[in-house]
Amino acid sequence: MWQVRYQEDFFEDVTALLLGPAALAEQTTPTIEKYQDLKGLSKEENRDLISSQHLQVKKSWENPGLYVWGSNSGKVAAPGSDEQFIKTPRRFTYFDGMILRDVKLDRNFGAAVDENGDLIQWGDTYSKDITSPAKTLRGKNLVSIEISRDRILGLSSNGRVFSLPVSKIEQDEGPKASESSWIPFWSNRPTVSFRVIDVKDLSWGESISSIKSGLEHVLLLTSSGRLFSAASGTEDFPSRGQLGIPGLTWTTRPEGAYDQPHEISTLRGFDVCKIAAGDYHSLAVDKEGRVFSFGDNTCGQLGFDYNSEATYVDAPSLLSIQRLYNGTNLSPKVTTVAAGGSNSFFSIDATRVAGQKEDKSKQRGLGRVTADVWSCGQGIQGTLGNNKWTHVQGKPTKIPSLSGLFEYDEETYSVIPIRLARLSVGSSHASAVLDNVTHVGATDRSSENDTNWGADVLWWGGNEFYQLGTGKRNNLATPVYIAPMDIEADKQKGRREEHRFQITPRKTVKINGRRVSVEQRVECGRGVTAVYSGSALYSVFQEKSEAMGGHMGTIP
Repeated sequence: MWQVRYQEDFFEDVTALLLGPAALAEQTTPTIEKYQDLKGLSKEENRDLISSQHLQVKKSWENPGLYVWGSNSGKVAAPGSDEQFIKTPRRFTYFDGMILRDVKLDRNFGAAVDENGDLIQWGDTYSKDITSPAKTLRGKNLVSIEISRDRILGLSSNGRVFSLPVSKIEQDEGPKASESSWIPFWSNRPTVSFRVIDVKDLSWGESISSIKSGLEHVLLLTSSGRLFSAASGTEDFPSRGQLGIPGLTWTTRPEGAYDQPHEISTLRGFDVCKIAAGDYHSLAVDKEGRVFSFGDNTCGQLGFDYNSEATYVDAPSLLSIQRLYNGTNLSPKVTTVAAGGSNSFFSIDATRVAGQKEDKSKQRGLGRVTADVWSCGQGIQGTLGNNKWTHVQGKPTKIPSLSGLFEYDEETYSVIPIRLARLSVGSSHASAVLDNVTHVGATDRSSENDTNWGADVLWWGGNEFYQLGTGKRNNLATPVYIAPMDIEADKQKGRREEHRFQITPRKTVKINGRRVSVEQRVECGRGVTAVYSGSALYSVFQEKSEAMGGHMGTIP
């Protein structure tokens, strides 16, 4: 039978309206597809047939795991393959059926945390002799991980931070301190060498709640809103101001461990709740929505114009966000920051307020929030996402494709702004998951036309290693969609038109006979990209933190 299907993409409709009537007419022209006869199909088969998005959600629950693509020079994207590049998303069979807490990727090594909180490593820098991922740091109940140039840093559920070398040789041959056991007079000697980054002078109940790392430094945020920084690698001591401690160098550092944390006293009292780190720079946001930046600014990544006489800023400096909205009657507040490579990104809620000469009683739309995304830094590879190729961008520039978006919420019967749910930034590329309305409530009792759908996700930036997943190698300065992870499942349903990949939101489902809260996540690394089935533990950890003003203590 013949079926008429109309384009239902909200953003494409908006774009068409902006382009004019001709584009709108072309946009709304129905596409005719010839589907097999729907008679005799079950309710679920019918849903799979009429909706690619429903099929994607279903497959993500039936087959959790990890997809990787991009550079394979270090045997990270596909350890068993000699291909230099993995051009489109490819299933990593070792992780089939696994739920992961976190994933971090470099071109030469990969790291993941399994559902039990154990660390898994692979890639040439870990070991050229071991081609399959291997568990290394065990029993620490890691919640999240970060990677520097040559070390992995893990945050445990009780707020402890562990640092271990990427290399297996260094793990085997390095010092291994004995650890106390719950059994009296009994101690354990770990199987791998690691260090504990011990933050001194924490108050009662205060612990580390979040960590972010660059190539040489790591930021450590406490549950009380205090921010610390430390060296995170062993090759080079941070020297571009990214620690946020004026005058701190290798020669002036205090006695003790080279990677001992230092409190960033400039931010004391600001109640920091969000942090981000690029290769050599740092960002911090407080509860009032003010953003501070420090570190390397050779590409304008701090949000300030480049100064050849002062290429870095070694103390947190307040970035003026209000100047971005001068003359608009909008009051901005930074809600989220992200960083990677030589780029910074800011999510801003801009609230409509009455101007000095406006009568509040006559103004409509007061209090309406517009969600915008801004970027700064290096843009020659398109990483700014603003459809421009700019070498150095000091003043933040708006990303049009991700800003000023709205949708109608049928549950609240209102128009709501579309914010970002997540923003992952690699060394030269980025991906944004939109917080649009999703639906994963289709059941056996609902209509056969009740289909599930996830969140929209877009990609842009450098594509030298095919890390954008488009199958092509050209850089992109404008965010785009990519094809579904399991494209073969779409083809099996007879679909010949292009469909976009959507992220499956968090949902408690039955996997391998047990009920698990799971969601899909994106990780942009250094020339490599991943989409994985993520354990909800880390999401719950973050949500509790935000519910408590950005801070929290430990979780079991």
